[in-house]
Amino acid sequence: MTEYRHTATADVPADELFAFLSHPENLPRYFPDMKVAEPKGGDTVHVEAEVHGKRVASEAWLHTDTANRSLSWGAEGPDDYHGELRIAEDGPASSEITVTLHSVREADGGEVQQGLERTVAAMTHAASADADVEAAQGQGGWASYDAKKDSSS
Repeated sequence: MTEYRHTATADVPADELFAFLSHPENLPRYFPDMKVAEPKGGDTVHVEAEVHGKRVASEAWLHTDTANRSLSWGAEGPDDYHGELRIAEDGPASSEITVTLHSVREADGGEVQQGLERTVAAMTHAASADADVEAAQGQGGWASYDAKKDSSS
């Protein structure tokens, strides 16, 4: 099994970054090859992605651990692909995000590691842009969206 890991800092509070990333429907906003991510109940998510020029659809799982600000995910298939994401506070308006991927497939030339680094950069950029827009509009961001949604359930 091959493991890939990347850690980066984001100028977004940890709770806000986690709230944004914990919504599966946001996956296509920061994962370049992901075209569709639809929650199907429980931990199941229907995903569609472009893989080497071909559209691939499958069912994946995504487990959210809000207390520890972590996500774990995976999909059935020949590569036994799964991963974890953890977010830690790095100050009042800053977070550290660590993503680890596991696969039985080992890519040549650093392809997976480079893709991981690009995806983490896109995650932090998309979450930061959302936080800026939400703040400008006085809407409270993803963390308050989750709080409102939880209280209406």
